[in-house]
Amino acid sequence: MAAIIQSISLNKSFGAVVAASNISIDIEEGTITGLIGTNGAGKTTFVNMITGYLKPDTGTIRFRGEDITSLPPRAITRMGVARSFQIPQLFNSLTVRENLAVSIVARVANGLEGLRAADHDTLDSQAAEVLARFGLSDFGESTAGTLPEGIRKLLDMAVAMVAQPIVLLLDEPTSGVASEEKFAVMDRVMAATRGLTTLFVEHDMDIVRRYATRVIAFYAGTVLSDGPPGTVLNDARVRELIIGESHGPAAAGGRADA
Repeated sequence: MAAIIQSISLNKSFGAVVAASNISIDIEEGTITGLIGTNGAGKTTFVNMITGYLKPDTGTIRFRGEDITSLPPRAITRMGVARSFQIPQLFNSLTVRENLAVSIVARVANGLEGLRAADHDTLDSQAAEVLARFGLSDFGESTAGTLPEGIRKLLDMAVAMVAQPIVLLLDEPTSGVASEEKFAVMDRVMAATRGLTTLFVEHDMDIVRRYATRVIAFYAGTVLSDGPPGTVLNDARVRELIIGESHGPAAAGGRADA
């Protein structure tokens, strides 16, 4: 299967800190890839470079064979690569429905003039469809800033889906979500994004093991291990350096060091 995303020899440093060292990764269409590693390992830097929020010092990023390395985030999003954030990027004073309406208009128009000219019945219909997909219909008129963190995370991912992406990158989709809610949140996300090429950054190994079809482990700006979840999560180096185990088979769950 052909790669939909290719990173070729990506390098990125922040002063003396190396965040990416010769990162070459092919992401095949339709796969669900979990990105793991301790804080500072380079996984979020990789996501930021793919989505245009950071530019590599050297190297190339291709989407469907086209070089997107120098493009700004909005251009990359409009090509079909969208993302959510570890800390939800929402308009806290607006309702859930209004957050989605603004995102829908931003996809096809620019600024407040586009919002004023928009067909509000169409906006309501499109927003309602996205709300239903993410199980947020009961929260449509709630102010975003008052929502529980799990609902805010779902809304942030719903906003990303408004862009109608082909590739979706999720930065720690269950961070801040209560442990008893994490699987329900991810079940909802996986159902809402079925068929997309998905990459998600995650510290929770329960989530990685259950949902990823491929795992890439980052360590000190390099790829430490890459393969099926069972292979990567039982790699001795991953167990020691990321999961925090030194002997024996990897446990069924647990978190990487935060």
